[in-house]
Amino acid sequence: MTVVKRILCLANSKKMSGRCIAGREVLATGPGPWIRPVSGRPTEEVSEDERQYQDGSDPRVLDIIDVPLIRHQPHACQTENWLLDPGDDWTKVRQVGWVELQRYVENPATLWTNTRSTYNGANDEILQADADALPNSLFLIHVPSLELRVFAPGEAFGNSNRRVQAHFQYRGIEYALWVTDPVIEHEYKTRSDGTYMIGECCLCISLGEPLQKQNGESCRYKLVAAVIQRERVRP
Repeated sequence: MTVVKRILCLANSKKMSGRCIAGREVLATGPGPWIRPVSGRPTEEVSEDERQYQDGSDPRVLDIIDVPLIRHQPHACQTENWLLDPGDDWTKVRQVGWVELQRYVENPATLWTNTRSTYNGANDEILQADADALPNSLFLIHVPSLELRVFAPGEAFGNSNRRVQAHFQYRGIEYALWVTDPVIEHEYKTRSDGTYMIGECCLCISLGEPLQKQNGESCRYKLVAAVIQRERVRP
């Protein structure tokens, strides 16, 4: 039986051939739990047809959306997952501004564990076994300043693929995480390689799918699934 959940969209990020949509439930009493609508595919990404509004447009971050769901479908640390109903359109209710968004900001003591970093990252890696024991895989945090770095991390090895990385400090800890927000990624990839300061932001931080490293270890990585700049959002 389909149940409709009203969520504030806080991520519409790249995942495999589709997207990862996530947000917090909008309740009469205030912000509710996180919900990540997922498909029935093995990797659970959401296709364009499955996530569109009736007019064919795509959900945007800060939209409040009515989403038809079938059942709660948690998987490892992704306890927020709900199986979506692919036969029903999503409905946009309205969009929120910066002040209302602050009600949904969280203040975790840390972004999960901070014991491992990749070559280009900082506090961005968690062993899969450790990550899968965590109770959640999503946070919305506020940072007073954010730095975006555009570069090709594999250039020294002949890989010219450019990526966008977010550098920020949260509760005294430095983080360097890859950005999977397609709007931000597209915008900054049109610019020259370099570092860009973009000021005050809210960030949706997500734990991605497990990936196996060359040494055989399987890890999950912290990703910036959405960058919400204060200067680009209505009050």
